[in-house]
Amino acid sequence: MSIRKKENKMQESVPGKKIDKQLTLPLRHALNMSIRNIKIRFGRSIIVTSSIILGIAFLMSILANNAFMAGILEKGPEHIKIALQQDIEEMKIRQIWLVSLSLLVCVVGIVNAMLMAVTERAREIGTMKCLGALDKYIVEIFLLESSMQGVIGSIIGVIFGFAASFIVYLLKYKGLVWSIFPTGLLLKYSLFSILLGVIISVIGAIYPAYVSAKMEPAEAIRREV
Repeated sequence: MSIRKKENKMQESVPGKKIDKQLTLPLRHALNMSIRNIKIRFGRSIIVTSSIILGIAFLMSILANNAFMAGILEKGPEHIKIALQQDIEEMKIRQIWLVSLSLLVCVVGIVNAMLMAVTERAREIGTMKCLGALDKYIVEIFLLESSMQGVIGSIIGVIFGFAASFIVYLLKYKGLVWSIFPTGLLLKYSLFSILLGVIISVIGAIYPAYVSAKMEPAEAIRREV
């Protein structure tokens, strides 16, 4: 009886044999690992977060600019309204191109930084896979890291973008800014920018996460950084 049990165990460990059940780790373990990796590789995290900050700050500055313009067109003096309406259409087309380009650069920066992180962590990834970590678990770690960096970077970017636009309008129109302050529109644009920043961060991390998950354990451990 004991011999049969040993044979069954040996069959289960044979490479290529189908395994009916695999041990999966809870999502909180991946979350804890992601937080730990961000702390350990803080410099690399700063690079990713900085890309998000710059992209979202530029986006929010333009959105805030539009919000202040809308407030002036609604409540401002007539002579200022006429001056703004002359340039508004041309300005919108230019803004669309600039925002699209800045967000594209942001995504490319995230992908490059995350791919470098995959290379630096090749041995760590190989060790985790040798210990039984599934591809899904590796992907979760990278996507969670990117999501957290996206939230932090987007919030900071929104603050910087709003501050830049507010200062420009305050210097240009002085006290008028307070009377036309578009609180509701600015709040909506802020939430939109934060959500978009997180989405961009996750999109930028998908390919690096896939690359890391498909690494062969033995090759990853032997890789020199």
